[in-house]
Amino acid sequence: MYKTCIFCKKPLDSNEVVEEFPVGRRLAFDPAKGRLWVVCRRCHRWNLTPLEERWEAVETCERIFRDTRTRASTENIGIARHREGLDLVRIGKPPRREFAAWRYGDQFGKRMRRTGLGVAAGLGGGWLLAGLQLSLPTLAAWGSFPWLPVVAWVYLRPTAKVRVGGKSGEDGVVTPENVAKFRLLDLGSVRILPDDGDLGFGVEIRRSGRRARFVDEDARRVAAAIVPHLNGWGGSRSAVQRAVAEIESSGHPSRFLADVANRDRVGALRQEGRIRSMSQPTRLALEMSLHEEQERRALGGELWILEQAWKEAEEIAAIADRLLLPARTDEFFDRHGKPD
Repeated sequence: MYKTCIFCKKPLDSNEVVEEFPVGRRLAFDPAKGRLWVVCRRCHRWNLTPLEERWEAVETCERIFRDTRTRASTENIGIARHREGLDLVRIGKPPRREFAAWRYGDQFGKRMRRTGLGVAAGLGGGWLLAGLQLSLPTLAAWGSFPWLPVVAWVYLRPTAKVRVGGKSGEDGVVTPENVAKFRLLDLGSVRILPDDGDLGFGVEIRRSGRRARFVDEDARRVAAAIVPHLNGWGGSRSAVQRAVAEIESSGHPSRFLADVANRDRVGALRQEGRIRSMSQPTRLALEMSLHEEQERRALGGELWILEQAWKEAEEIAAIADRLLLPARTDEFFDRHGKPD
């Protein structure tokens, strides 16, 4: 039984209502297709459950939903809250755009509100300090505050951790397995580029004059971990709708990912494929496509992907971030990076 969010690595909490699946405080389920998700209350992302007994849990959710007063509903989606505090989201047959608005609207909207509050607090603090007309001794005291360690912690601490490698290549050589750590300073250099592999795209990251390229499953895992950080501002429901329209223009999430990697781009060569330079709807569509591609593969018979993702989430959750990165932080780039 897995108890950690695949995405933010935080605990999913528990419930005492669904005996077959006592994980999570918000469960989304599709009784027709037998799908069950745990919605993380912190990052609002949907964790598909890789459980063989999923049908039994779905049947229990359906029974509880019918016996519980519905809080809100449309023709295709309904929400009910059990008296114990468990939220149940019942999925019918919604069009992609309606489902996307429910599934991604909360998480993107929460990011937008959180970032907006942070900016407002920062501006308010600045005006407050200006209004106080601080004396020179007070300013000197603020000047003596150890800002450098704080700035170093923000920019150099691991923002995302991904397990990569550990697979056999065409020559039979097995690449060593590593936990690649990515910092805030790395995110601006992330690019999605064409690749001849099955996915049709690769991911490249630059650091200190070196670059590391990820392909195949490693590329998907790295992109899925990093793109949400590049969507830190979130997006409105209208932005989500535009993102869905972009995915639909390619016909499928996996084809959209390859199409973005192969798009002709205008501008400086160094901007080619740079995710941070893409429009907001395109960045949101990338995150949505990576998420849905993972579920598509799992539902297509590759449930081991979800098993590994949940195990990795719980392992990585046990790795404590430190104030400053250890000396071996750059070991991954030393081993895999290439000079520009």
